[in-house]
Amino acid sequence: MNGYWQSLKRRKQIDTNDDGNTQLARVLNLFDLTALGVGSTLGLGAYVLAGSVAFREAGPAVVISFLIAALASGISAICYAEFASRVPKAGSAYVYTYISVGEFLAYTIGWNLILEYIIGTSSVARGLSVYLDALIDNKLSNFFLNLAPMHVEFLARYPDFFSFVVVLLLTVLLSIGVKESSILNNIFTMVNLATIIIVIVSGSIKANPANWAIRKEDIPDGIRGGNGGFMPYGWAGVMAGAAKCFYGFVGFDCVATTGEEAKNPKRNIPLSIVLSLIIIFLSYFGVSTVLTMMWPYYAQDPDAPLSYVYHKIGWHTIKWIVSIGAVFALFTSLLGAMFPLPRVLYAMSSDGLLYRVFKRVNLRTKTPMHATVISGVFAAVMALLFDLHQLIDMMSIGTLMAYTLVSICILVLHYKEDDESYVDKLPSTHKQIIGQILNLHFIKQPNSLSSRITKIAVVLFSLLTVIFCILFGTEWSEHMPSQMALILLGVLLFVTFLVITRQPKAKFESSFKVPLVPFLPLLSVFMNLYLMFQLDINTWIRFGVWMILGYIIYFTYGIKQSVEGNREKLELSEHGQKTKHTFEGKCIPRPVNAHTMQSIDDLHNANIEFTTGSTVQLSHQ
Repeated sequence: MNGYWQSLKRRKQIDTNDDGNTQLARVLNLFDLTALGVGSTLGLGAYVLAGSVAFREAGPAVVISFLIAALASGISAICYAEFASRVPKAGSAYVYTYISVGEFLAYTIGWNLILEYIIGTSSVARGLSVYLDALIDNKLSNFFLNLAPMHVEFLARYPDFFSFVVVLLLTVLLSIGVKESSILNNIFTMVNLATIIIVIVSGSIKANPANWAIRKEDIPDGIRGGNGGFMPYGWAGVMAGAAKCFYGFVGFDCVATTGEEAKNPKRNIPLSIVLSLIIIFLSYFGVSTVLTMMWPYYAQDPDAPLSYVYHKIGWHTIKWIVSIGAVFALFTSLLGAMFPLPRVLYAMSSDGLLYRVFKRVNLRTKTPMHATVISGVFAAVMALLFDLHQLIDMMSIGTLMAYTLVSICILVLHYKEDDESYVDKLPSTHKQIIGQILNLHFIKQPNSLSSRITKIAVVLFSLLTVIFCILFGTEWSEHMPSQMALILLGVLLFVTFLVITRQPKAKFESSFKVPLVPFLPLLSVFMNLYLMFQLDINTWIRFGVWMILGYIIYFTYGIKQSVEGNREKLELSEHGQKTKHTFEGKCIPRPVNAHTMQSIDDLHNANIEFTTGSTVQLSHQ
């Protein structure tokens, strides 16, 4: 069982100074990466989400909802940026988790990312079909409904062959080459941004600030409009809107999967992540501002708000310009949603955790051809059989878990001990543990004890957050006992935060570092877990089924074929047990911890037998 446990937590060994050893083509520059991040994220959010959230949850305060969602996404983004600067490899959060936490959690997050990208591709394809169908008076859906209706409860009303063909064509494009795909993405992204600028400029001409201050008595009878004003549904509506708006920022993480195809990844990937989020937020903020000023929030169309508003004010030319721009935006989002999927499959297969077929790279196009084709066909079939709402229900949970684990990994790395090459650790006394929890000796360098305390505190913080979110979301949260429990949990969360703050941080060089550690990563963990618990029970059930399937693959194939596992077995067979040193061919037990070796005298005092010519490596101390 101990050996099995060691297998689950083994970590990927990688030289973070090596940028060049890759079979993939390094062709993406800073502009390409930023355009990829913007294109994969700035889609339905700008053309649908702004009006939908204003109509249903937040009113004109949708602009604040987007601001809160941008802050939540931004924290996760800077965590991704530091990892990308440290580990310029394909695979995104999967690789980051594998290096800093362990194989089992890495597989878990990689499997979640596969789910996210498959559903993201299928849902955008289906959304594109629905949008085009609305522009041609539902002729497309009526044709397929008459051709082959499907009377199955958990499937769509009809097979969407248009979405199926679109995903297959995109699969062919991605198989041709990364640079060719990037050029098309850049063109579509520029058209998308031009459309957003047209909306903001034209909307500003028709903007009426009075629509942000509509009185309750001015709302027509029978119309749902809350209490009127800027926040018609209060802060509860703003926060509910922020939870919805958060999903409008999902997609920037696809930039982090290009670590082996980006030029100068340690510099360009962090910069592109930050730049893309800034552009996306300004776009959402501008569109939601002019949209709610042009037309009352309670009269918005939640399905196609921009086209509806321009139709109402009589600007039909702008309406069609915006509609065409929305189509280009959806094509770009589709490309951005599908682009990372074969890269994650390639990374996991290269590590031996998924079947070997996914790691084959085409010698001519320098792309993971098999992974691209297989994942593309799978996504196309899902777009064919399931409707938009069924697909969207599962999209967010994998993303939020990825963000959570990346934030945890940042904490682990910032508080990691300098030397973990020795597996045996001296037991610590209760006095030493208590002293280190408070860091009474003000040590400046992390050691094994401080590192373990940090890891335990992070796990405790996460568990307390889960309990807090469960209790806060129940109907009993308004009763006195629940309120007292929430206050107690809040105090415990703060104490855990203080314990982590007291631990010494590791010193390391990186082109980008997360500021305000541990505050920002812990805030990211709290916010992401909170949003995860806003998902309904059916989403959790479907997520559980997907995870069971993934774990069957891991425990029947991945754990045995793991490259890291085979490397460790080879080292054991060549060097014997890790708990022994060899001096001139004589094996002797290692009785001391590396951090206790201060001098030659200490080694002699440990009763290690030396012979002439023995070589001993001392610690950095």
